[in-house]
Formats: sequence, C-alpha cells, structure tokens
Amino acid sequence: MSPGGGADERTGESRDRVDEPAAEQDSAARAARRARLHRGRAHDADRLRNAWRSPRVRIGVAVGCVVLLAIGLTAYFTPVLSVRTVRVDGLSAVPEDQVLDALQVPDGLSMMRIDTTAMAQRVAQLPKVRSVRVQREFPSTVQVTVVERTPVLYFDAPDGPHLVDCDSVEFAIEQPPGTAPKLVTDNPGGNDPATRAAVAVMAVVPPSLGVGQVVARSVSDIALELRDGRTVLWGGTGDSQKKAAVVGPLLTQPGNVFDVSSPNLVTVK
Repeated sequence: MSPGGGADERTGESRDRVDEPAAEQDSAARAARRARLHRGRAHDADRLRNAWRSPRVRIGVAVGCVVLLAIGLTAYFTPVLSVRTVRVDGLSAVPEDQVLDALQVPDGLSMMRIDTTAMAQRVAQLPKVRSVRVQREFPSTVQVTVVERTPVLYFDAPDGPHLVDCDSVEFAIEQPPGTAPKLVTDNPGGNDPATRAAVAVMAVVPPSLGVGQVVARSVSDIALELRDGRTVLWGGTGDSQKKAAVVGPLLTQPGNVFDVSSPNLVTVK
C-alpha cells in the first residue's frame, strides 16, 4: 500500500475517534432537553391540580357555569332575541308579501327556536321560486335569499302561454317576456323528452343568436328559427358545446339554413 494510502487510513481513524465523543455529547443534550420538557409539563399539571383544589377557583367556575346557563335559557325561552327584522333579497317577479306570508315568522319567538328549514320549504313551494335560503343573523334578523325561476321557453296551450325554466319546470301561465323563444312540439310539457331536449339546447345556445322559436320534432331533430328569418338545424343534444362554438362564425356566411347537427361537417344553404 502506498504511503499516501496509509496516511488516509490514519486520518480516517482519527476522525472516527473524534466523532464518537461528539455524537455522545449530542445524544446527552437531546436527553437533557427531553427531561426538561417533561419536568415543565409535570410542573404545569401540578399547578392546574393545585389551582383546582382551591375552593375559590371551584366556586368561580360553578358561578360562571350558572351564569352561562341562565343566559342560554333566557335567550332560548324569552323574546329577548326574537325576530325584529326580515330581509328578503333576490326578488323580481315574486311579490315580497307572498314570501313574507309563506315564511310565517312567529311573533315573539326566540331566534334560537325558529325553524329556518321549515320556513325555506314553505317559500320554495311558491311557483316562481327555484331555490331559497333562510338564515339567522343575530341578534334579531332573518335573512331570506331567493333565486327565482326565469323562462327559457314557452309554449301555447288552451289556458294560455306556459313558461318553462331551465329545469324544464312549467312554473307560470302568463304572457312570456319578449326574449323567451316559443317552443313548438307535439306534446309540450315538463315530462316530455322533446321539451327537455329543447331546454337543454337553449342552455348552451349563445343569446346573441336571437332565437325566436324552437321546433322540436323529436329529441334528435331540433331546429332554431331566428328572429331574422334564418334557421339553424341543431339536431340532438349531443356535441352541443361544439355546435355552440361553430354556429356564431357560421352565421356570418350568406344563406338561410345553417346545419350544425354534425359540428365537424357544417353546411349552409
């Protein structure tokens, strides 16, 4: 073995001898820290036990519990926290009086005892309400947030125009707003597959198209008659996102009938 190699081995042995005491010191330091931590925790526990043995501390805790219980019972069973304000947001077509009547807020009942779930269920039964949330806002306000149904289509019936929302729910019989397209199909209604398909198509059709009438001969044969007299042959509900993406640019071309039923092969006549 070369002299250089012998020197390296001796140096390595020397480092091992130096490192061993350092490792022992580090281990001892960690053990000392653990011991100090344990003693500190034991000291804190002793202080808590000694404090709890004090009659003054026990009496103070008992008095505090009694006070909290009294406050809770007062708030729960007396009119101190009764409803003083009802705030309703989100209304446009639904009269606020109808919502307030449906809420049936009990007079003088504590905020903690009112049944917000039952209130919301009653308001949700109003035909033009799609969803509702009723919340307590302490100390004395009930917050009601309403989402109304809005028509995406309507169809004519002997008793008048029926408005249909995005859930295919017939929610009103009245004159539709000017922006709602008319649905033409054999058996219109919320349970009719063709009606539901037409509603699904209208959910993705760009509003800028200006659809005046939707003709649904079947679930796979839907045509959009635009207010300017042109017609878009939509087909079924499949690939509706692709159809919605290509129909706008396609309508910039001259023509009267625009077929996007196969969005990968559109045609214009």
